[in-house]
Amino acid sequence: MDALVATHDLTKQFRALTAVEGVNLAVQAGEVLALLGPNGAGKTTTIRMLSSILAPTRGSATVAGYDVVRHAEGVRARIGLLTEHHGLYTRMRAEDYLLFFGRIYNVSDAELRERIGTLLERYDLQDAAALRLGHYSKGMRQKLALVRALLHDPQVLLLDEPTSAMDPSSAHMVRESIAGLRRGNRAIIVCTHNLHEAELLADKIAIIRKGRIIARGSPQALKRRLLGDPIMEVHLAQQLNGLHENLPDDVVIMARGENWLRYQTADPDAVNPRIIRSLQDNGFDVITLAEVERSLEDVYLQVVAAESPLEGAS
Repeated sequence: MDALVATHDLTKQFRALTAVEGVNLAVQAGEVLALLGPNGAGKTTTIRMLSSILAPTRGSATVAGYDVVRHAEGVRARIGLLTEHHGLYTRMRAEDYLLFFGRIYNVSDAELRERIGTLLERYDLQDAAALRLGHYSKGMRQKLALVRALLHDPQVLLLDEPTSAMDPSSAHMVRESIAGLRRGNRAIIVCTHNLHEAELLADKIAIIRKGRIIARGSPQALKRRLLGDPIMEVHLAQQLNGLHENLPDDVVIMARGENWLRYQTADPDAVNPRIIRSLQDNGFDVITLAEVERSLEDVYLQVVAAESPLEGAS
């Protein structure tokens, strides 16, 4: 199946500065890709090329089957774009503003008014629809910009920091919405500095540094590749009493206490049942057995600090 977003050797130079170099990405319908990286890494430049705002210096990109250079109008008609700087017309009222942009996309007035009502209610903006945008808070403006991006029911969403400036409740609402939009067979690219958000939302992660993709994969695959095999922790109702010395050979003890044990294994699905059976056979009661959480932040910090890209990343 062809990807809804695909790039090949995508490169952008500004005179002596190479902002993006050799980026290869593919995002299928129903997938969310989180594009992560430090400030100035090339995330926004990549999004601008995908939205046909900037032309690549080298390489190519297609969005919903349309080339970003040769078919720029087709690309713009099929993307919903949320940028860091919204460009809201603060003297306009929300309903008038959304009608103006919806008509640009040739959505009929009847359908447009229905969508506006639905989207304003979804993002809890219905009570502020008659206000001028200059009276909106930063978080409300962010949500209205997202509504604007969704007016024409786009196939592809390009979202730059979608929950910035939002209170926790609004940010949760937007994350839930993005998850729902993915199920609508859209391809979604999210640029964010919120690594917890990226881990919640993304099927794939791509980390960009100095214009190049230096690591990519699913959050779980990146954790395993960079941080090693899963680490499990078991808590018992009794003290260990030397039990750890009789564990299977393929279990690596990482740490232990009076009544708990932390171990690493390449195959927890096979090893964990053996551990539980062994404990029960020796008269131990298991209170909990769970994987030790390792965050995307651990992966990100390790990758960004590395001298060279992760093998096979770009």
